[in-house]
Amino acid sequence: MDDPRSMRERMLAGALYIADDPELAERSAAALDLVAAYNATSVRQGPLRRQLLEQLLGAVGEGTEIRPPFSVDYGSHIRIGARCFANFGLVALDVAAITIGDDVQIGPNVQLLTPTHPLAPEPRRQKWEAAAPIVIGDNVWLGGGVIVLPGVTIGANTVVGAGAVVTRDLPADVVAVGNPARVVRSLDGEA
Repeated sequence: MDDPRSMRERMLAGALYIADDPELAERSAAALDLVAAYNATSVRQGPLRRQLLEQLLGAVGEGTEIRPPFSVDYGSHIRIGARCFANFGLVALDVAAITIGDDVQIGPNVQLLTPTHPLAPEPRRQKWEAAAPIVIGDNVWLGGGVIVLPGVTIGANTVVGAGAVVTRDLPADVVAVGNPARVVRSLDGEA
């Protein structure tokens, strides 16, 4: 594939790139070192956890807590707002940007997956991949085990039921469940 951009530039643009490029591998290794340190902390080490999150993530709002274990590809492509809570086992594969609003609740074992792979077998065999960003609006609740696929936007105040697989955008103020996730009702001002 004839493209003068570096693999990192291609990755950040959402174009096909080779993931085991040396620059990308080093950036990922540095992130995984920080994640290992974070995951080794105890609940009594709040200030250290915060320091490690601030080093790892692109942005992390005040009052946000992520319970270990936590997994990322790079970390630096994740922006998470204020007063968010992510329970045990969050996997946030941030090959593309992951943007999480304020006051978001994330249940255990949630997966936010930005990477994609070619459908054709030969480019896949050659290790080409791409990615699409994920955006989660303010005050969203993702139940336990939710999987959000590449390129998905979830609107503010939406609730996604446990175990749902979100394959396409969800509007604001709805409840969505299932695989693939589908809207089952509106929240129209409910408390």
